Amino acid sequence: MEQLKHECGVAMIRLLKPLEYYEQKYGTRKYGLDKLYLMMEKQHNRGQEGAGMACVNLDAPVGEEYMFRERAEGKDAITEIFKRVDDTYNGQLFMGHLRYSTTDKKGLQYIHPFLRRNNWRAKNLCLCGNFNMTNIDEVFEHLTQQGQSPRIYGDSYITLELMGHRLDREVERLYGDAHMKGLRGIYITRYIEDNIQIGNVLQTTMPHFDGGYVMCGLTGSGEMFAVRDPWGIRPAFYYQDDEVVVLASERPVIQTTFDLDIDDIYELQPGQSLIVNKDGEWHLEQILPARKSHSCSFERIYFSRGSDQSIYQERKRLGEQLTPAVMHAIGGDVAHTVFSYIPNTAEVAFYGLTDGVRRLNHEVRIEKVVWKDIKLRTFITEGAERNDLAAHVYDITYGSLQPHEDHLVVIDDSIVRGTTLKESIFKILDRLHPKKIVMVSSSPQIRYPDYYGIDMSRLEELCAFRATVALIKERGLQRLLSDTYRACKIQPLARNHVCDIYAPFTVDDINRKIVELLRPEGMCAPIELVFQSIEGLHEACPNHPGDWYFTGQYPTPGGVRLVNQAFVNYMERMEKEIVR
Repeated sequence: MEQLKHECGVAMIRLLKPLEYYEQKYGTRKYGLDKLYLMMEKQHNRGQEGAGMACVNLDAPVGEEYMFRERAEGKDAITEIFKRVDDTYNGQLFMGHLRYSTTDKKGLQYIHPFLRRNNWRAKNLCLCGNFNMTNIDEVFEHLTQQGQSPRIYGDSYITLELMGHRLDREVERLYGDAHMKGLRGIYITRYIEDNIQIGNVLQTTMPHFDGGYVMCGLTGSGEMFAVRDPWGIRPAFYYQDDEVVVLASERPVIQTTFDLDIDDIYELQPGQSLIVNKDGEWHLEQILPARKSHSCSFERIYFSRGSDQSIYQERKRLGEQLTPAVMHAIGGDVAHTVFSYIPNTAEVAFYGLTDGVRRLNHEVRIEKVVWKDIKLRTFITEGAERNDLAAHVYDITYGSLQPHEDHLVVIDDSIVRGTTLKESIFKILDRLHPKKIVMVSSSPQIRYPDYYGIDMSRLEELCAFRATVALIKERGLQRLLSDTYRACKIQPLARNHVCDIYAPFTVDDINRKIVELLRPEGMCAPIELVFQSIEGLHEACPNHPGDWYFTGQYPTPGGVRLVNQAFVNYMERMEKEIVR
């Protein structure tokens, strides 16, 4: 219902046979390009602000281009970039990226992959990733202290420059070795390309970063790599046979593209890198020691495609575990209750919830209550007119329940800001005159921003936070706000001090206040919110314990520092508004 910005998506392919092999077996020399296109389209859910691809042709003669890149903005970017691709892109290494911005920075210059050029093939570096670095200030300072002057201040460019610098050092190390061996000219180049160790580059680059990431890269000399953060925050999966080595952000993407079973595909482990050299030989290398797992639970709830076998089952369990709370909310009166869901990403959890009710020997009434219309052109109007148009993005199925007699249970996968509920959903549901609306979230209350890949950084954007602040003021606990502000300011790395503001209140306290804040003026039907519990989340998704959105338990120091800074920023913005 309220679209969170999705995670970025990555795709990589290394062909291990000559192009003639794929032409003879599959009828095309564009086998790699075709597969990259399919892998990117199958991950389109992960990025609709832009897309980019890169290719390396190891057969290109000297004096001709061998490293190609295409980028485009907009939801049709994948189609646009592949329209531009011609026969020169028939290489052996392919890399694709789908972008969702984690900042307000827009424009083609911010679309991955990023490219660092050099006349030495081994020094050319192309980089993309699904990441957000939380300590970019420190990395920037590290670069400038070395004498570098990055052209753009941003984690993508700074990552490229730091890794490019370490790649330069690796090439220069090998240059010295070759020279000591008496090699000269082209023989030095060949020695470098035959012996370059990407593991050395990664081991001297990645320890500088704090954040969640899957970093992918190609070099002009034919090296391919992907490395995952040591907490396993962001996901990556790979497959290899005698024809290809491939990697993607989601497992079913590889399954569908190459017609594979689930057991054929492996997950890249925390701190681990998949490396393929210029001869197509691949290996796994532990770049950073694996830390305590914090694989992102929101990947399972919302971001990843539900076609993954295990994600599908987990989402059903998330819905089923809400059955007791929903039954309590409707007073056990299933006969006078209609069940529905918004948006489509909540459909699987809806199946789990209704299955749970059926297991209690009840017949379940299911209706398609809410429809999402085409996106209205609200930009042509202003003010109240614009808000009125935005409120009509959704519509209802009239007559889908008995007015004043039936409860209406609607499940969503998350309730973040609450804006759509207040401005649109609750208003239109009230037109059906339900006896009661039970709004259900298959995820727990989102109380904290994410700093590892989602554009969700302001605390006041979260309805749970706004409700908690309202409760604090209502109960005369304003000192809690000032004490928390002081702690965040003085000890930003000690712990997440923002947790303290939630401590005096129960989940039900905050739920009731959220309803007060989101209830539109003039609405008749009573509303009750039902959220997933933290315990239910971990029971449904046992292998993905990353829950910082809900508990504030950030896995890295950078996350802790940023959430404390977010509270400082909030308090200081409020102070400025009071002064005005």
